[in-house]
Amino acid sequence: MPAKLPVTVITGFLGAGKTTLIRHLLQHNQGRRIAVLVNEFGEVGIDGDLLRSCQVCDEEEDASSNILELANGCLCCTVQEEFLPTMQELLLRRDRIDNIVIETSGLALPKPLVQAFRWQEIRTGATVDGVVTVVDCEAIAEDRLVSDLEALEAQRQADESLEHETPLEELFEDQLNCADLVLLTKCDRVADDRYYQIRTWLESQVRPGVKLVPCHQGEIESSVLLGFNASVEDDLENRPSHHDGEHDHDHDDEINSVCLTFDQPLNPKTLTQRLQDLVEQEEIYRIKGFVNVANKPMRMVLQGVGQRFESFFDRPWKPEEPRQTRLVFIGQGLESERLSWVFEG
Repeated sequence: MPAKLPVTVITGFLGAGKTTLIRHLLQHNQGRRIAVLVNEFGEVGIDGDLLRSCQVCDEEEDASSNILELANGCLCCTVQEEFLPTMQELLLRRDRIDNIVIETSGLALPKPLVQAFRWQEIRTGATVDGVVTVVDCEAIAEDRLVSDLEALEAQRQADESLEHETPLEELFEDQLNCADLVLLTKCDRVADDRYYQIRTWLESQVRPGVKLVPCHQGEIESSVLLGFNASVEDDLENRPSHHDGEHDHDHDDEINSVCLTFDQPLNPKTLTQRLQDLVEQEEIYRIKGFVNVANKPMRMVLQGVGQRFESFFDRPWKPEEPRQTRLVFIGQGLESERLSWVFEG
C-alpha cells in the first residue's frame, strides 16, 4: 500500500505569523510539492491570495491550484460539508503532492480537526504528521493574549476551581496542548529577561518533549516543520483539550469578521493612523488585507494586531483585477458602519 500523505497543521492565534511561515515554506520547499489548505475566517481570502502571490506559483503552471481555501472560519465545525470533500480532492492528486499543509483560522480548535483524520475516507490516504503552534511573543509580553503570567499561575496554584480563563485563553492552551513544535515569533521585539520569562512559562505548558524554537519572519528550514511522523490522530488521548468529551463546541457568537473595500487610492500613513485610532475604539483582534496605494504600481499587504501594523509590497497589480483596498477586520461585535470611516476624506 502506498505511504499516506503527511499533513502538517499550522495553528496559532491571530497575527502570530502563520501565513508568513507558510509563504517562506513554499518559497524554500527544497523540491517538495506542497499543497496548502487555508482555513479563513472572513469573507475575503486574504491569506490564500497572499500565498498564491509567492514566487513558487509564478514558476509552476498549476502551483496555485494547490492552494485551496475554506472560508467557513472553523474547520472543526464543517468537516463533512467542506473539509472532507476538499481532502478527498487532494487525495485524488496524491501522485503530484508530497506534503499537505493546513493553516487553521486563529479561531479554530486544532484537536477536532485532527480527529477528522480518523475518518475512514481520510485515514487510508493521509495522516497528521505533526502540529506546529505559532506563538507571538510580543503579544504575550504586552499581556494582550493572557493576563499577567505570574499572577495567573499563582491563582491556579491557590485554587484550581477558579474559572478565570477567557475563551481566547482556553483556545491558546488547546493549541499548545496539541503541538509537536512551538515556534516563537517576534522574539526580537521583547526584552531578553521578558523573553526568557515567557519561554520558561511556555515550556511548563506544553507536553514533555515538545521543543520551542525561535523563528524570525517565518524563516525556518522546511525539515524542521515537516517529518515528525507523529500520527497525531492516533495520539489524541495525550493531547488534552478544554472541549474533551463534547460532541460540539460553541464559539463566542460575538466574534465576527467584517470586510471593507474602497476604490480610491489611499495614503498608507494616513490609513494606518486611522486604523490605530479605530483599534482604540473597537474590540478588534486582527486587521489584514491589501491596500491600493496612490501612485504605486505594486499591491501593498497590510497586517495589524493591536497598535502594531506591518506592510510590504508583494506584487504588481494585475491588469484584469480591480485596484481596490480590501481589508478584513476580525473582532467582537463589529459592524461595517462603525468601521468604514477609516476610508473617508
